[in-house]
Amino acid sequence: MQPQFNLNNENTKIKEKMKNVKHKIAVLSGKGGVGKTTVAVNLATALAESGYKVGLLDLDMHGPNIVRMLGEKNPSVDGEEIVPAEILPNLKALSIGMLVESGKAVIWRGPLKHSAIKQFLGDTKWGELDFLIFDLPPGTGDEALSLFQTLDDLDGVVMVTTPQKVALDDVRRAIDFVHSMNKKLIGIVENMSFVRCPKCGEKIEIFGSGGGKILAEEYNVELLGQIPLDPKAAKLADEGKPVTLYMRESEVEEEFRKIAEKVAKAVEVE
Repeated sequence: MQPQFNLNNENTKIKEKMKNVKHKIAVLSGKGGVGKTTVAVNLATALAESGYKVGLLDLDMHGPNIVRMLGEKNPSVDGEEIVPAEILPNLKALSIGMLVESGKAVIWRGPLKHSAIKQFLGDTKWGELDFLIFDLPPGTGDEALSLFQTLDDLDGVVMVTTPQKVALDDVRRAIDFVHSMNKKLIGIVENMSFVRCPKCGEKIEIFGSGGGKILAEEYNVELLGQIPLDPKAAKLADEGKPVTLYMRESEVEEEFRKIAEKVAKAVEVE
């Protein structure tokens, strides 16, 4: 199935569709490789398991990873509208990776990416949702700019980092971008915070420590969570099994659920 882009009355259609979505949250990072998509996927599944109706929209046009992380399910078409893939009874997902042939590069300049994002918002049957989570590519490029300019009522941004200083440098740039676009920074998620020694249980901080806390204090926002690096979680992600659903009662799952609770509380109090 190839995406077709029709911009006629697109803004009107987007406004009508988004009226049915209570809360819209973007997940962003300053650099790649920090686990942003992992956070977006598990935030969405944790919210869904808490009883919310959730949509997850992958806006990383060049590296769409939620397809693999959610089990490679496919959307369908109803007339001229895209019907997102059903992941759980109350969780829908859509990605450009579901619409193009596996392994094929998406070679698009900014205007075409902007058009695709507008179609995903205006020509998709999201239905009534409590949350629509946007998984953005790292950095401050076309996709994030298009989303922020299109949605006036975005509730805010969850920023993902690792404790490493080189990650913090890029996150600061991304936070400056969020503020420049007059969007709210909901909080910081520190991923890969530590590895738990399988023999003694001691925390091993392989990427340093305290980075997420430093950022949260610097920008006066909440440190939403510190997620351990667990080899089993990485293996499950490759198998299309989110840790919130397949690592019950683990330290990783508990941290994701705490993050989901804090995010929901932050936007519902508004």
